[in-house]
Amino acid sequence: MPPSAPVPFAALSRWSTEAAPPAERLGYWIDAVCEGFLEMHVTAASTAPAGPFAAELVSAPLGALQLNRVGGSAQHVYRTPRAVARSEQDCFYLLCKTDTPWSAAQGAHQARLLPGDLLLVDARRCYEFHFDHSCDTLSIELPSDWVAQWLPDPARVCGQRLDGQAGLGAALSAYARALQPELALAPPAPAAHRAGRSAGLLARAAEPGPARSTLGDRVINAIRERHAEPGLTAQAVAAGLGIGERSLHRALAGQGASFAQQLMVCRAQAAPAAGGPAL
Repeated sequence: MPPSAPVPFAALSRWSTEAAPPAERLGYWIDAVCEGFLEMHVTAASTAPAGPFAAELVSAPLGALQLNRVGGSAQHVYRTPRAVARSEQDCFYLLCKTDTPWSAAQGAHQARLLPGDLLLVDARRCYEFHFDHSCDTLSIELPSDWVAQWLPDPARVCGQRLDGQAGLGAALSAYARALQPELALAPPAPAAHRAGRSAGLLARAAEPGPARSTLGDRVINAIRERHAEPGLTAQAVAAGLGIGERSLHRALAGQGASFAQQLMVCRAQAAPAAGGPAL
């Protein structure tokens, strides 16, 4: 059953398996993914709960970026050689999943990703994603020529886990998660600014070797250890480290983060384990 036309709401497009009878939903979803994203093959994961397959894709453009949010049943996604040969899309995807672990592979790289981690893949090459619990993921489409301006060797990064738990990776993860498709309805900042901010964080988070300063790591680790303290302030963390508050802010700024942002990230990541809402 071919997918019906997406239902636009302002700049948003939406595809949902609700449009298909339960027995036909997986086939509908494969068609919808090919229309809304790019050509891929999808299979339902054996770990999915009993019941009809369900999934939804919400998509919207924001300047140079295309923002996509996918949600639904556990599934395996494959970008096959045939699909690559038939596709005209020339782009990368930056993915971030915040609720459960998942795994992916592209080329010689395989990655096991934790909630909040990021993954960059090249749509011009085969890849596979394994969502064993749910497919709830934010995916940001990035034009290839645009990525090339920021990453001199994207192939080195593609298919590898970008740590979203600390430092620049945490800053990029928080920023990526804020780029929801609904921003296209009333973007609070110029799209070009958001695109440039995303690119800068991606380029720095993907730098090889020890790209973060020792002081920055110490600050982030201290925030992570003390994030549960009520009313925690930058001044208190700085005092605990024996440094000035201005030095603390400079160390975080050097990693593309701020105290408030890093504290928010740590508390949000701890919320599911403590019984709070997942992001």
